Amino acid sequence: MISHICIGVYDFERAFTFYSAVMAALGHTLKFCDREKPWAAWMAPDSPRPLFVIGQPHDGEPASAGNGQMLALLADRRATVDQIYQFAMANGATDEGAPGLRPHYHPDYYGAYFRDADGNKLCICCHHPEA
Repeated sequence: MISHICIGVYDFERAFTFYSAVMAALGHTLKFCDREKPWAAWMAPDSPRPLFVIGQPHDGEPASAGNGQMLALLADRRATVDQIYQFAMANGATDEGAPGLRPHYHPDYYGAYFRDADGNKLCICCHHPEA
């Protein structure tokens, strides 16, 4: 259904460092990084799509976060949700909801919410019961 998702960033090197750690924790690999453009993309190791792409906006205007937009990334374990949230908080992200169960979505939904340094809202979530 989805080919790729692209979010705008202001400081590419800062964002690349931040998202490289988040994607590594989720088990995703770097597909490309072009610092001259600048943009970069990650993918799941077993599939070339969808891609998660970061970059400066093509129109040359400053990146800005959309109101009501959020990107939710899947984690295979609740501990990964916790790990990424702690990393995000220690590296310039702002809290939008600490890790925890959200049973109003479904009984096993475990998620954490934050905004990156550019204001993009992200969720890291796990849909599996605690093992």
